[in-house]
Amino acid sequence: MILEDIYKVLDLHFSRAGQATTEILRMQLNAQIFDDFEAVKTIDTFIYRFSKIQDYMGEKLFPAVLDMLGEYKTSMSFKDILNELERLELIQSVRQWMEFREIRNALTHEYPENTNEIIEGIELAVNVYAEIKNIYDTIKKKL
Repeated sequence: MILEDIYKVLDLHFSRAGQATTEILRMQLNAQIFDDFEAVKTIDTFIYRFSKIQDYMGEKLFPAVLDMLGEYKTSMSFKDILNELERLELIQSVRQWMEFREIRNALTHEYPENTNEIIEGIELAVNVYAEIKNIYDTIKKKL
C-alpha cells in the first residue's frame, strides 16, 4: 500500500475523530451524559476512530514510512519499528506511544461500573488525540 493511500484512510479517521472531539469538548462530561443517546453516539464515534487511527498508524503508516526511508525490515517487531521512529525523531518516544496504546485498550473495553473512570479515560484520550494528530502531521510534513 502506498503512502498516499494510507494518508487518505488516516485523513478520514482524523476528520471524523476531530469532529467528535469538538462535540465532546462542548459536553459537560458527568454521569448523566450516558443517559443522552446522542452524546453516547459521539463518544462511541470518537473511541472507534481513536482506536482505528492507532491501529492504522501502527500497522500501515509506520512500516510504510520506514520502508520509504530504507529503514524497514519485515522481521521488525512493533517495538523495533517504534524504536526506529524514535531514532528518526518521528515520534517523541516509544514509551509515549505505548502509553497511547494503553489508553486505547482501556477505552475499547466495555464500560466499567465506575463512570468517573470512564469520564477520566475519555478526557485523557481527547487530550492524547491532539498529540497523535501532531505525530501524524509531523510525519506528513517530513515526508
